[in-house]
Amino acid sequence: MSAVSVNAWMEAASAAIAADAERLTQLDSAIGDGDHGTNLTRGFRAVVEALAGSEEPAPGRRLILAGKTLVSKVGGASGPLWGMALRRAGRAVADAESLDGPALADALEAALAGVVELGSAEPGDKTMVDALTPATQALRAAVDAGQPLADAVAAATSAAEEGARSTVPLQARKGRASYLGERSIGHEDPGAASTVLIIAALGRALEE
Repeated sequence: MSAVSVNAWMEAASAAIAADAERLTQLDSAIGDGDHGTNLTRGFRAVVEALAGSEEPAPGRRLILAGKTLVSKVGGASGPLWGMALRRAGRAVADAESLDGPALADALEAALAGVVELGSAEPGDKTMVDALTPATQALRAAVDAGQPLADAVAAATSAAEEGARSTVPLQARKGRASYLGERSIGHEDPGAASTVLIIAALGRALEE
């Protein structure tokens, strides 16, 4: 089983978010503050810069640095949530030498737990949890089945995409979108949409 470089993952995520920033902002304009794409683009660019200047070899420590950077650079809900997610992921893998399949599954499970704890959200609330939960479950199932990491990440990405699509008919129960009530129905959650990009970036990082 191969492993994922944290730097390559964050670079791929940053590039994907920047390329799709307009769509993310449009999604957020419909049910939120309209700054999701802009905020995440700025935050992940800062993460890439921070990692480039770090000499820390352990991937877990690099994930923690990425999380701290997002918290300090990104406003709204996305900064604290992804900051918590990456810090929890980093702590879960501790000083492991590489992010192989089992370590990556551990990291995503810890990330999801952090997001749920901070945001008090669950599947069906129309949040990033609707994409991150099935992605995490799919990755763990594939890894436990002994599938190559590339296939496991592909399964996680497909599950995240399906989860994001599932938010369209939902009425938001958490976050700013919840204030809209039934008017939140019919729109894809921007946090779920960006979660797909970040999970899919894992696959591209494997190609590095």
